[in-house]
Amino acid sequence: MSEVEIIKKVKQKDFAPVYVLHGEEPYFIDLITQSIIENALDESERDFNQTILYGKDCDPVALVSQAKQFPMMAERQLVVLKEAQDMKNWEMVDAYMQNPVPTTVFVIAHKYKKVDGRKKFLKEASKKGVVFLSEKVKDWNLNAWIQDFVKKEGFSITDKALNLLANATGNDLSKITKEFDKLSIVLEKGTQISDIHIEENIGISKDYNVWELKSAVQERQVKKALEIVKYFDQNPKATAGVVVVSTLFELFKQLMYMHFSKNNTDQEIATGLKMNPFIVRKTRQATKIFPVKKTAKNIAILQEFDLKFKGINRGQATDGELYKELIYRLLH
Repeated sequence: MSEVEIIKKVKQKDFAPVYVLHGEEPYFIDLITQSIIENALDESERDFNQTILYGKDCDPVALVSQAKQFPMMAERQLVVLKEAQDMKNWEMVDAYMQNPVPTTVFVIAHKYKKVDGRKKFLKEASKKGVVFLSEKVKDWNLNAWIQDFVKKEGFSITDKALNLLANATGNDLSKITKEFDKLSIVLEKGTQISDIHIEENIGISKDYNVWELKSAVQERQVKKALEIVKYFDQNPKATAGVVVVSTLFELFKQLMYMHFSKNNTDQEIATGLKMNPFIVRKTRQATKIFPVKKTAKNIAILQEFDLKFKGINRGQATDGELYKELIYRLLH
């Protein structure tokens, strides 16, 4: 089941005895866990029937003992193990999963990585309850995810604002939703979120960001590109060197693909690169500015600067000096 389907059942009070929520993306795990906490018990029932434990400090024997207890003056009890990836010794849980107590809702929130598929408790949980694998949203699908999220919350968003938010937060869904919360407080439902809204309420500059830098480099606007990286140097919270390198690397990777797909239509390239056809048309123009040899050279330059921004072979250079050198070498 998807997170949407799980939450729908939870809201309908249709609970499984066991939930194992695991994977690299913590956002969906937190979302499902919180939904179960909010819906499993009435507020008056929580004092005696809700137990929340944390993996690092959890005694597996005490955990299973609690899960085996019966609810007190309620239909069910709730036991939640958060940060389950930090708990050791799962043998007791393996045994519990073979015969879970039907009046207990037992939630295991195992974040940032998958549970080893060979673990007995995972295999048993898949038979007795719900196992949900929380996977990262792919970079190429991030904008679509944000747009869908914004729509569900009752808003719409311009393409520029969408790109600003995506590039500022990266593939961090929790950060994206927290930033959106700031907007939802000050904007009325139905508002179309613009780059001005992003700049005024989240603090992301609509003119000085990695998306604008990518456009400046793509069009070989040297002065504008240097102004943007100067802003980055003066405002370290605006972005990071590795984010700049990653964004520009994506541009030149796209250009290399286009160089070797000259006979393909915009739609075919859009499908191959998972891009909007309109963006393909605009990006294709840059292949005239950056021939294949220069494109390949720039990819090598970006790989070099990726290491430098990570502290390898950078000498005494400041971030500002690295930004200037990077732009100069890419555009000359």
